[in-house]
Amino acid sequence: MMPVHLRDSAIPKHEQLRNILLHKCTRELQPGDLMTSERNLMQDYGVSRITVREAIGQLVNDGYLVRVRGKGTFVAHRQVQSKLHLASFTEEMRAQGHVPTTVVLVNEEDTVPDATASALGMEPGSLGYHVKRLRLADGEPVSVDDGWYNPQQLPGLTDLDLTGSIYRATADKYDKPIDRAEQTVSADGATIEIATLLGTKKGAPVLYFDRVSFSEGAPIEHTCSWYRSDRYQLQMEVQGNERAGTRA
Repeated sequence: MMPVHLRDSAIPKHEQLRNILLHKCTRELQPGDLMTSERNLMQDYGVSRITVREAIGQLVNDGYLVRVRGKGTFVAHRQVQSKLHLASFTEEMRAQGHVPTTVVLVNEEDTVPDATASALGMEPGSLGYHVKRLRLADGEPVSVDDGWYNPQQLPGLTDLDLTGSIYRATADKYDKPIDRAEQTVSADGATIEIATLLGTKKGAPVLYFDRVSFSEGAPIEHTCSWYRSDRYQLQMEVQGNERAGTRA
């Protein structure tokens, strides 16, 4: 359908244009596609530059579009949202309607780092299973997971298909469901390796996770993960102390 000039109505022109562009973003274009230029939008819909910038600005703020200086405005990649709860990457992505895929980068038995030995209750210098994976949602890289596992808890883990959920494997094959985890989250800058794997630039902001996972009180996994902050968002519910009340 050819563009037509917008008419005055009860709905402001910038809102009319926003709805048109939103349809383009979600129905016609793919993430990463270049949006029509401001000049062409002005000509196609008979509106001012102010109207175009207002409509685009709203879509940028809502996360549908992203501006790249000197290049234009592009359709944004749909951000993955995660509630702060215990679930595997595969389960979370499927629950949100994304298609999860995994590329196994490292699958070996090696000497565990000192921090991992401490976290998993292993002797320094012990051998552990090292599994490093690139996690994708809808074909787009979201995170790099660098995990270590206690062979005494999960014998033969490295012989399994590790492109799926390891949490599912611990529950189904070993009867050791992950029921608790201790995790810290911090901001970090992507190293060259992490930036290359995630398709971003060195120093780009990433979310860094350090997690120790337990099954019936026994630590069986120590994982460090790096998530693209522009494609992954944490959600959490905060409740006030009923006795003390909540304070601003």
